[in-house]
Order: sequence, then C-alpha cells, then structure tokens
Amino acid sequence: MTLGFLVALEFAARHYGQSGPITNQVREVVFAPKSGGLLYAAMALMMVVLTWRERFVAVGAAIGIDLAFLVVRWAAGIETTGGHPFGNGALWVILGTAVVAVSRRTGRERVLLLKGVGLALLLMAGRKTGDTWLLITSKTRLTVLDQYVATADHALGNPSWLAGRIVTATGSIGFNFLDFVYGNLAVAAVIAALYQLRHVAVERRFPRHHLVRTFLVIGLVGPVFYMIFPVVGPIFAYGTGAEHWAEVSLWAPDMPPSEPWAVADLWPGTLPPVATPYPMPFDGITPRNCMPSLHTAWATAIFIHTRKGPRVLRFAGTFWLVATLAATLGFGWHYGVDLIAGVVFTLTIEAALRAYDQGWDRAWLWLVAYGATVFAALLLSFRFLPLAMAEYPWVSGPLLLLAMTSVIHGFVRTTARWEPRTAPARRPEPRPEPI
Repeated sequence: MTLGFLVALEFAARHYGQSGPITNQVREVVFAPKSGGLLYAAMALMMVVLTWRERFVAVGAAIGIDLAFLVVRWAAGIETTGGHPFGNGALWVILGTAVVAVSRRTGRERVLLLKGVGLALLLMAGRKTGDTWLLITSKTRLTVLDQYVATADHALGNPSWLAGRIVTATGSIGFNFLDFVYGNLAVAAVIAALYQLRHVAVERRFPRHHLVRTFLVIGLVGPVFYMIFPVVGPIFAYGTGAEHWAEVSLWAPDMPPSEPWAVADLWPGTLPPVATPYPMPFDGITPRNCMPSLHTAWATAIFIHTRKGPRVLRFAGTFWLVATLAATLGFGWHYGVDLIAGVVFTLTIEAALRAYDQGWDRAWLWLVAYGATVFAALLLSFRFLPLAMAEYPWVSGPLLLLAMTSVIHGFVRTTARWEPRTAPARRPEPRPEPI
C-alpha cells in the first residue's frame, strides 16, 4: 500500500513537470541531499536495532562515505548548491543494513533489522511525500480561503500579526533562533523517539506505540485537509512573502518567484479589515499548507510523548512546542485558528492510535468521535461563520479555546485510565512482644 501511494505521487508530480518522492530519494544516493540532518536522524532511528559495536561501525562508515563524497566533489569541482555536503553516507548505511539483513540474517534477527530499516525509510519518505503534496496543492487548488481564516482569526485577536511584530523587533537573532527550531522539528522528534526506542536492541522488539507512528500518520492524513481547506498563510495572502521565498521554493527549485498575489501588504504592520470574505485566486507555486498547522500538530505530538521521560526531555518537549508555536505565528506561516485546529487534529490522531493498540472500548471511541466532531466543527465555522466570529470576538474567541480545551481534557482523562498504577507498599504489621 505504501509503495502504491508513493508511485501515485510520483506520477502526479511528473504530470506537473517535477520529480516525485521516489526519484528525489534515489537521487540522494549520489547527489547532494536536500536534508543531510534528516538522513542522519533516520539512520539514528535505524540503529536502535543494532548492538553498540554495530552502531559505532555504522556511524564510522557513514562519516567515511561522506568524506569520500566530499573529496570526489571537490576534485571534480561539483557544486552542492541547493543541497547539503553530507548525508549520503547515512543513506548508504541504511541501504547496506537492508542488504545485510536479507543476505546475512535469518528469522527474528532479519525481521528486526528490516523493521529498523523500514522505520528509517518511512521517515525519509514522509519528508519526500510532503514536498510532493505541497506541489499538488499549489497546482490543483487555484483559489485559497485565507480571507475566511483571517476574518475568523479576529476572534483570537489576530495573534499572527502580534507575533510577527515581536519577531521583527527581535531582529536577526530572534529570527534565526526560531528558524532553527522550526526547521529541525523532525530532528527533535527523532531525539524523543530514540528515548522511547532505547530498549529495542535489548528486548529485540519494538514497543506497541511510539512517536514515529504518530508523526507518520499526521503527515499522511494532514495534507488531505490542505486539499479541502486551501490556505497559504498571512505572509503570502497579506504580505510580500519575499523573506521566505527560499524556503517555499525548496521543493520546486526551477520555478521563479511569481508576482505578488496578496490582498494587500498588511502583515504584520496593519490588521486585516473585517469584511465579507470570498475565495481568492492565488499563484500556482505557493503551497496551500496552513489548515491545520501540521508543525503545531507535530510539536504537540512531541510534547505528549515526552511527558513520561526524564526532566530534561520533558523540558525539551515543552520548549519545542512553545518555540514552534512562536515561529509558526511570528514568521507569518499560520493564523491563530490554524494552531487550534492543529492541536485538536493531533489529539484525535493520537487517541485513535492508542485506541487501536489498547482496544476500542467506549471511552476511546467517544474521545475519537468527539475530537473528529470538534475538528469538523472548527473547519465549518471558519468557512461559514467567520464574519460572525469577527463581529463577536468576546464570544467566539473563548468558545474556540473552550472547544480545544475540552478535547485536551478528554484526552488527559481517558489516557489516565490506561496508565499503570503502582499501589503503595503495605507496611508490615508489628509483631507482638513475647510475654
């Protein structure tokens, strides 16, 4: 099924004159990869099935291969423009581990190695399919609903405009810091996942539920709503978008920037007016990837899965969530209501995955149904009630926050029922003194 999905995306990308996820991944075997850090993060995930000796060999081999590629490119005068100088070695080690599993291992050992390789390849495929989805949304959704979302965002006080002014005031220091956090979300997820999977090499099996599963399902299901509710974000719909064009064109490097299609140059200096919204045409390059905010969804998933870790991991999960929310708003990538929808979306996905593992009892079934209902109600209200929400912000704003909070409360309460409880040790009864 996964292979068929990737092949379908490959054909869809080819239809629009771009290479698809399979081609892009195969190219990185030899050519400079777009994300070397992600390839090494994927290799780190794969290494949870290896012994410590095998891990040292894998890391040494990856670094050695990367150095060899660097020397060859330097000698041949090959530029790595648009790519990273490292990362090929990690991909070679992952593929080499698959060859070793098939040719040199049998039984459970082979299955375990192939599961580790599959986990790494799925993480990389998730990134490539995401890039292809961005292309498809920009080519198939010729109109966007930003005016609806921006109008509804008045209910929350237009947080993207406020955060944008704060980030602008911090200058290059604040911008570069948030940009680093925003761009390395997948690496943060791998760090959290490595803690969850730290016993795989000893127990020789994967746990039932871990962060990587949630990440992949979010990335698979989320783009469907990009097609249903296409939104480009305030920096593009109400600004020039020039500051972020390099990031937008990563998946389409051969496409030149288009003429500005914004309603007006308002972000972040001037709030958008409250007026009757309508679908507006937009260019065929900018991704329609705002509703819901998947960066918020992934950061929320990291936060959830780090709650049972040590203090430093819990702190890191909280920090990454807060910093990601600040970046999504401060860079003008998302509206405030995108973030609310992203939180509800994540909790619903997480509840469904836990229910699948633990059994679909009534509590889990109600939680998943309730989360899906709230998520659908949010999208419908943003589409059909934005003007009423903007005219009565003191009513609609608290209602939006209450809807999100109710899903959070339901998730925490339902999850607590399944947490293992340790009964306090009983103190021994004192023996009577002999007479």
